Amino acid sequence: MLFEPAIFLAALGITTLELVEAAAVALALYAQSRRTAVFLYATAGTVVVFAPMFVLGALITLLPDYAVKLTAGVLLLYFGQRLVKSARRAVVSTRKGTTHKESFEKGELATAFSVGAVEAFEAAIVLVGLLPNGFQSTVFGMAGGIGVVVVATYVLRGQVRKVKQADMKIAVSALLLSFATFWFGEVFAPLDDLLLVPLFLVYVAAVYWFANRPSPKVAAVSVPPAAAS
Repeated sequence: MLFEPAIFLAALGITTLELVEAAAVALALYAQSRRTAVFLYATAGTVVVFAPMFVLGALITLLPDYAVKLTAGVLLLYFGQRLVKSARRAVVSTRKGTTHKESFEKGELATAFSVGAVEAFEAAIVLVGLLPNGFQSTVFGMAGGIGVVVVATYVLRGQVRKVKQADMKIAVSALLLSFATFWFGEVFAPLDDLLLVPLFLVYVAAVYWFANRPSPKVAAVSVPPAAAS
C-alpha cells in the first residue's frame, strides 16, 4: 500500500491536536496531586477508544457524540468546582502559615480517564474517515502524534512540579471548567477549539479572585491590636 503524505499529516495533526488537550489536563492534575496515576488513567481512556477503532471501523461514528461530551462536561464541572474550593483553602492556609494537604481522590482519576476518552473520540472520528483512503499512512500519522504528545508530556512533567500548589489548583480548576463549558456548548453546536483560550483566561481570572479574596479571619489578625497596649 502506497504511503500518502497528505493522509499521514492529517492523521498526525488531528491526533496531536486532540491528545495535547488531554495531556494538558493530565499534567495539571499531576502537578496538583503529585501522582503519576493520572497519566495511566488518561492513557487508559485513550486506549479504550483507539483500540476498537480498527476493529469497529465506521461504527465508532455511530456512538452518541453528544452523550459522551455531556457526561464528560458534567464530570469536569463537578471536579472543577471542587478544585476551586480547594484552591481557596490552599491560599488561606498559606496566609496563616500552615500546610494545606489533601488526599488524592479517585474523582481526579475519573477526570483524567474521561478527558483521555473524549479527546481520543474526537480524533477517532477523523481517523476513521482517513483509514479507508490510506490505512498505513493513517496508522503512522496516529503513532507519530501519540509519540509527540508522550515526549512533550514527559519533558514538561518535571517543570510543573515547581509551580506552587495554590497556583496550580487555580490553573487546573480553570482548565477543567473551560473544557466543561466548551463541551456543554458542543452539545448544541460545533465550536472552534480556539474558544478554549478566552474561556481559560476568564476562568483563571475568576478563580484567582475567588481564591485570593480577603479572608475575614486573616484581616482581623493583621489589624494592630489596640487592646494589647
